[in-house]
Amino acid sequence: MDWKKNENKNHKFYIHTFGCQMNFHDSEKISGLLSENGFSEASDGEGADLVIFNTCSIREKAEQKFLSELGRIRKLKQQKPGLRIAVAGCVAQQMGKELLKKAPYIDYVIGPQNLHAIKDIVPVQDKKSVDMPLLSVAENPELASMELPAERKKRPGAWVSIMYGCDNFCTYCIVPHTRGREVCRPWESIRREVEALASDGFKEVTFLGQNVNSYLSGGLDFPGMLELADAIDGIERIRFVTSHPRDLSDGLIQAFGSLKKLCEHIHLPLQSGSDPILARMNRRYSLAGYREKIEKLRRQAPGISITTDIIAGFPGETDEDHEATMTALREIEYDGIFAFKYSPRPGTAASVFEKQVPDAVRARRLSDILALQNEITARKNMYLVGTVQEVLVEGTSEKDEKKLTGRTRSNKIVNFDPSPGLEKAKKIKMENLLPGRTVCLRIIRAGLHSLEGQLFTGNVAGLPPEDGISL
Repeated sequence: MDWKKNENKNHKFYIHTFGCQMNFHDSEKISGLLSENGFSEASDGEGADLVIFNTCSIREKAEQKFLSELGRIRKLKQQKPGLRIAVAGCVAQQMGKELLKKAPYIDYVIGPQNLHAIKDIVPVQDKKSVDMPLLSVAENPELASMELPAERKKRPGAWVSIMYGCDNFCTYCIVPHTRGREVCRPWESIRREVEALASDGFKEVTFLGQNVNSYLSGGLDFPGMLELADAIDGIERIRFVTSHPRDLSDGLIQAFGSLKKLCEHIHLPLQSGSDPILARMNRRYSLAGYREKIEKLRRQAPGISITTDIIAGFPGETDEDHEATMTALREIEYDGIFAFKYSPRPGTAASVFEKQVPDAVRARRLSDILALQNEITARKNMYLVGTVQEVLVEGTSEKDEKKLTGRTRSNKIVNFDPSPGLEKAKKIKMENLLPGRTVCLRIIRAGLHSLEGQLFTGNVAGLPPEDGISL
């Protein structure tokens, strides 16, 4: 296959994404750049001329999944010699030239600070340049000033990056080494993007950053930025991830009580309930300080949903440290957690720490953590049965195509059958239940990972009108 400049309209791309929301949003940007260059998206790698792996190296499991998929695509390239393979994301940044040595059939390696380079690998001048691997992993301090197109497929919510990189250097974390040092987007650039999303019918935005709490641009801090975003017409809900506990300010806590559109949910990674382990992780807060902020959040926004991250089996973690984490989970009672076995990442300080915990011990401790949290989550979800919740409809339920699904302001997934409600309140039309509409649902069942609701046709103060639909 000989690609020529400005002759990409018949070419197709396929993106396989691993990792977090930031990676998935990066894939939306890659898709936007390729679409602007005339490419269309294929449904799978076999139908594509260009396959992009947007990779994650935060945890070993995600990296292993990528390497497994890379092996499969190698066989496809043997059948289709013209197929081009690009590796983007954190593994690309971390391995760089080494990745090209290990897998010479890769054509392009592009780090997360250089997504814009995607546009340069598409229009090529001649076959010789096609055959030359492109390596783009240099530091890019201009990233925050770039306004890259994003092709968003899911509504009614949209991710919006407000900053890139991280300055915290937690001893287990590869992010500062792969995504670079912290840089913040100017508010005016963020505002333009959010206003465009509102004009395009998006109802919810989630601001993304490795540590959104430390956002600072032109004298504007994160609570100030949220206040300005709250005033943008058309946007109904605002969320953000992720917060570093050390930088969770009183101003941000107060925002949960003063900003109408800011949803009552925060993801606040604890990582460990043991102060000695927190110190070894370089988290720079204590459990007591963390719990004080949790108490302030719950006073400011009663009923706020709080989720967290936990690492099981960090180097040097004793049985006593593990029990301290279990105690913290019992006392704080999170709505949900993301828990993982510690996996050493090359280049991080913790990877060479002494007293690495055996894998079997890490696995057992992770199992303890998940079992305890499942009990807590199930109990907290049961408390919601009988309550009426405001739910933003996202689309058809993945589990049952006859049902719709959405999220509460506290980020709980709710599935519901619209039919019974439509029979009782015939003035409700099905088009009013499309993605982007807000409905009132009475919670009738609670599961571990989702709730089941029923259209509510009564009156509840502060919720949409009597027909259960916000129009």
